[in-house]
Amino acid sequence: MTGIIVHEWLERFGGAENVVDRFAALYPGAPIQALWNDAPGRFDPTRVHETWLARTPLRRRKALALPFQPQTWRHLGVQDAEWIVCSSHLFAHHARFAGPARDAPKHVYVHTPARYIWNPELDERGSSAVVRAAAPALRAIDRTRAEEAASIVANSIAVRDRIREHWGVDADVIHPPVDVAGLRASAVLGPAETAVLDALPSEYLLGASRFVPYKRLDVVVRAGAASALPVVLAGGGPERDALAALARELGVRLVLVDSPGRALLSELYRRSVAYVFPAVEDFGIMPVEAMATGTPVIGRTVPEQPVLHERLRRGVEQPGAQYRRRHHQAGQRFLRLQGHLHGPVDLPDGQLRRQQRRPADPGVGGEHPAEVDHRSG
Repeated sequence: MTGIIVHEWLERFGGAENVVDRFAALYPGAPIQALWNDAPGRFDPTRVHETWLARTPLRRRKALALPFQPQTWRHLGVQDAEWIVCSSHLFAHHARFAGPARDAPKHVYVHTPARYIWNPELDERGSSAVVRAAAPALRAIDRTRAEEAASIVANSIAVRDRIREHWGVDADVIHPPVDVAGLRASAVLGPAETAVLDALPSEYLLGASRFVPYKRLDVVVRAGAASALPVVLAGGGPERDALAALARELGVRLVLVDSPGRALLSELYRRSVAYVFPAVEDFGIMPVEAMATGTPVIGRTVPEQPVLHERLRRGVEQPGAQYRRRHHQAGQRFLRLQGHLHGPVDLPDGQLRRQQRRPADPGVGGEHPAEVDHRSG
C-alpha cells in the first residue's frame, strides 16, 4: 500500500522529528510532506515535499506564519496514496491532497493540539497580538478538521486529555519511541565530537532542547548560578543570544553545543551532574533519554506530566544504586532550586539541602567573570 507521511516542518533537533524518523523507517517508500524543511540532510531530498511557505521569510517566523497555515495544508496538490499518517503539533492534521489521496484515510499522531491557540499559558508565543487575534477562528477550524481523522493517537495521557477537552474526541495513547538500549551502549564519536567533549568543564548542568522560550532554558542557566556549576546547553534556536547574555549577567560559565548528533548527546547526558528539565512538555522524551544513560533528572512537578513524574520517581526500568546515588548527590548540590523551577523538584529525599563546594573554578560563578563557549557537535 502506498502512503504519505505528513509533518508540520522538519527540524534538525526535536522529539517530534524522532517520531517522523520512525515513521520514515517503517514506510521507506512514503514521501514526506512538510510546510518547510530545515533539516536538509535528515532525509533524501527527493523524498521531502515543501509548500509555498518554504520560499518566504515566514518559515523563520512561525507565529507570523500561523494564520496562513490552515489554508496551506488544505491545498497540497495531487497525490496518489491509500493512507496518510500525520505527525501533528499544530495544523498538520488539516492536510488535504487532491487526486486519489483526497479520499485516503488520515491517521493522526498528536504531540499536542496547537499550544499557540489552545494553551497559550504553556507557550508564550501564543500571547503575540497576531496569534491572539487569529485564535478564535483558528480554534473553530481546528476542532472541525480534527473530526476528519480516521483515527487519533496521543503521545501521552496529558495530551489525550487536551484532545478530549479541545477537540471533543477520544484518543488512544502510544508513547513516542525512545532508544533506551542504544543510549545505554557506549557511544562511538568522531574526532570533532571528541574535541567538543574534551573541552567541556569537568562538572556541569545540562539543558538540551530547541532554544525557544517555552523550553525555559533560562531556568537551567539560573540553576547554574544557584549551584555554582557551569552550564552546557545543547541544541539551537532563536533564544541563543538571549541565553548567552543571561549567563554573562549571572556570572555563569556557559558552553553552547550546536545541534549535537545522537552519539554526542548521549555523552553530554552521561558526563553531566544532572539534566535540568524545566519545561512543561507534552511527553518529555529527553528526560527519559537522560535516565537511560544513568543521568539524574531535575524537573518540575506539575499535573500536566503524570507519565514523566512516574519516570522521574522510578527512573528507567528501576535504576540501580549508581543512578540513585548520583541523583541524591545532584540534589544536595542545588540551593533552593524550587524557586527557579516554580514548583517542587522531584528528588529522593523530597528536599534540597545546602552542601559546601570547593572554591569555584575561574569562569564558573560567584565573583569570577562569565564565559560563553560556542561549540559545534
